[in-house]
Amino acid sequence: MTLTGFVTYAGALAIAVAIPGPGVVALIARALGSGFRPAAFMALGLVAGDIVYLTAVVLGLALLAQTFGAAFVVIKWVGVAYLAWLAWTFWRTGITTTMVGADRSRDGAIASMLSGLLVTLGNPKVMVFYLAITPTIIDIATISLADYGVLLAITSMVLLVVLVPYLALAAKARWFLATPLALKALNRTAAAFMAGAAVAIAARQ
Repeated sequence: MTLTGFVTYAGALAIAVAIPGPGVVALIARALGSGFRPAAFMALGLVAGDIVYLTAVVLGLALLAQTFGAAFVVIKWVGVAYLAWLAWTFWRTGITTTMVGADRSRDGAIASMLSGLLVTLGNPKVMVFYLAITPTIIDIATISLADYGVLLAITSMVLLVVLVPYLALAAKARWFLATPLALKALNRTAAAFMAGAAVAIAARQ
């Protein structure tokens, strides 16, 4: 992979992570309900889940790319449809004060990390990124072991850089993120980014 490919991947991942989804909702809820430390361990679990998906894509889609190139067209349009639906959903409802205030658990470090891992593994938004978006950014079939190592490092750093401010803000300014006005602005911004991502993917050849 080239430097441009790594930079493009990092930028696309940062945007995908910054768009609020189930993972961010769960992280905000944990920070609001339990504070910074449990949410930090949950963030590590979210990172671990992304690494699982990245590894599956690198190992599985490399073979798929060499054998069934047309399959990526189907994956692409499924991803576009899902992002468009997600944009509509966030525009209409999105994150609510009820969802944000729901998590009041006091789990330990391992339980918090496991909850983050499970949230990511069951999150369609993450699946869409790694299955539909990643193959349009990088050449899966030509990734070397060294490239994979760099992608792992980039994935971990980008996720932590994006997620830590979310949980820090939620832990320190609980009153702000729990207000309907702030959540509405967050939801509308997320919807706009999701719609833009759907259009961008649809336009790629």
